[in-house]
Amino acid sequence: MTDKDFKLEFAPGCFDDFEGTQEELDQLVKDIQDMFADGSLFEDSEVLTEDSYNDLSPELVESIFRDIEMLEDINDCVEERKRKLN
Repeated sequence: MTDKDFKLEFAPGCFDDFEGTQEELDQLVKDIQDMFADGSLFEDSEVLTEDSYNDLSPELVESIFRDIEMLEDINDCVEERKRKLN
């Protein structure tokens, strides 16, 4: 995989918009965990270029930006918590 050790965590609510059965969700989570464990999640990933970005649906673009914003909010909370604990 890489020189860094990564940990896979699913944030609370990350599958709130999932439309499917519990069995489908369980399989999705398992597939993601398996790809993470064997490294194929990283090996099979592609860089999002300007050209590929332009090919995405507006809904997917909106979802990506929401996810990025959520990650930034989480990072801000972690940094704030670290400052308070030190």
